Amino acid sequence: MTKQIETAVLGGGCFWCTEAVFKMLRGVESVLPGYAGGKGKPAYEGVSTGTTGYAEVVQIMFDPKIISFEDLLTVFFASHDPSTLNRQGNDVGTQYRSVIFFANETQKAVAQKVIAEINASSPEGTTVVTQLEPLTEFYKAEDYHVDYYANNRNQPYCELVINPKLEKVQQKFADLLKTHEQ
Repeated sequence: MTKQIETAVLGGGCFWCTEAVFKMLRGVESVLPGYAGGKGKPAYEGVSTGTTGYAEVVQIMFDPKIISFEDLLTVFFASHDPSTLNRQGNDVGTQYRSVIFFANETQKAVAQKVIAEINASSPEGTTVVTQLEPLTEFYKAEDYHVDYYANNRNQPYCELVINPKLEKVQQKFADLLKTHEQ
């Protein structure tokens, strides 16, 4: 029996953090940092200015028989602040916006449903500002961004920003994590 792999493209701030979060989840075959949502061919130097229209995103290849798109979105919304426009912590600019690049109308509908549920259940009355955009093209980031956390765990950014996100996801979503056998 062949696996049916689907693709999700999500932006929740710095792609180093987002990549590390989704690599922990069962059913996730691969995660690549990259860029989506702009015009022309992106490069990190240009994207980091916030003037290209691109967002830092991750492309997640996943097996929907093991983890659903809705489960991916649940983790996505819990692992960043979807109520802050163009900002995640100290990372500020449109390149760090909260965005879901949907691949099809089903993904769009699931995203709209999850956002509506979050908005309806918010005790503080905060609103999700995550953008929904059709995926036109994904561009893989430069090689030095790939597996950044795995290759740089002792860097201050990893210790101070990424580690707390990973710990939060591990505690909140233990049932979605890969086991050592996977």
